[in-house]
Amino acid sequence: MALPEQLQNLRIPLIGSPLFIVSNPELVIAQCTSGIVGSFPALNAREAPGEAIELDKWLTRISEALDAHNQSDPDHPAAPFAVNQIVHKSNARLERDVEICVKHKVPIWITSLGAQDWVYEAAHSVGAIVLHDIINDFFARKAIAKGADGLIAVAAGAGGHAGALSPMALIQEIREWFDGPVYLSGAIAKGDSILAAQAMGADGGYAGSAFIATDEANAAEGYKQMITAGGASDIVYSDLFTGVWGNYLKPSITAAGMDPDALERSDPSAMNFASGDGSKAKKWKDIWGSGQGIGRVRDVVPTATLVDRLADEYAAAQTRLAGTLGWPIQAKAAE
Repeated sequence: MALPEQLQNLRIPLIGSPLFIVSNPELVIAQCTSGIVGSFPALNAREAPGEAIELDKWLTRISEALDAHNQSDPDHPAAPFAVNQIVHKSNARLERDVEICVKHKVPIWITSLGAQDWVYEAAHSVGAIVLHDIINDFFARKAIAKGADGLIAVAAGAGGHAGALSPMALIQEIREWFDGPVYLSGAIAKGDSILAAQAMGADGGYAGSAFIATDEANAAEGYKQMITAGGASDIVYSDLFTGVWGNYLKPSITAAGMDPDALERSDPSAMNFASGDGSKAKKWKDIWGSGQGIGRVRDVVPTATLVDRLADEYAAAQTRLAGTLGWPIQAKAAE
C-alpha cells in the first residue's frame, strides 16, 4: 500500500519518537526542518492551574516555525510533525488535548496505551493519520480494527515503554495481514538500522534515545552525558516506575539509591502517568529512560548534525548492500 501523503518525501524514512519531558518545540522543529517527522507527547506541554493552555501555544509555535522555514527554503520543505496522545484512563487531559489537536489540524497523531475509535475519528475529521504504538500482534489487530491508519511496532530494545519481542518476529507477524504504514522502534540509532527495518518489512524507523543527546532536547546535562557514555549493557527492563514494562538507564537507578539488578515488580493497575498540569511531583523524575542502541551515540550534537549522520549512514548502507549483495541476489532470484 502506498504511504499516506504525510509520510512521503521524507529525507530518510524516520520518525523521531515522542520523548517524555525531553521532546519540546525546539527539538520537534529541528527534526522537521532536518527532513524527518518530529513528535512530542501532548502531556509534555504543561501549565499550572489558571495559566494559558500550553499545548495550544506549542502547536502555534511549531506550525509558525515550519511555515516560516518552508517560505524561506521551498526547495527543502520541512517534514510534518506528530503529537502523541496517551489514551489511558489516567490521562485526565485527553479529551481537551484531542480538541486542541483538531483545532490546529495536527497532521500526524501517535496514540499509546489504549485504542479508542473516537480519538481516531477526531483525527480523521481534519485529514490527519493515526499511528498506534503496539508491542505485539494482538494489540496491533485491535488498533487497526478500531480505526488506526498505521502502527508503531515497539520491539525489544526500545527506550521507555517497550515490548519484549524480536523486531523480526513482530514485523513478520504484522505483515502477514496488514499492508499499511508500519514503523519499527527498538535500538534505531544508526542509518543502517533504518534500512534493516525496511528490509524486514517496515516502512521506516522510529528513533528516540539518540535525540536525547542533542542540543535542542529538554534533558538534564547529566542525562545527555549518561546516554553518550552508555551502551546496551547499561539498560534495565522494568515495570516498577510506571506500571508498564520499559527500558531505563542503570546508572540513573543506582543514583536514586536502588539496585538496578534487584528491582521490585509494580502493580500494573496503578500506572504513574503525569496529569500534565505540573501540580504533582514525580516520584521517579530522575529515573531516565533509554533504548539499547545508545552505544552508537558518543557526543551531544545539534539535531541537524544527528540527522545528517543518520542520512549518510543510510545512504552508505544502501550502497554497500547494492555492491556486495545486489547482483548475486538478483541472479539467484532470476534462476
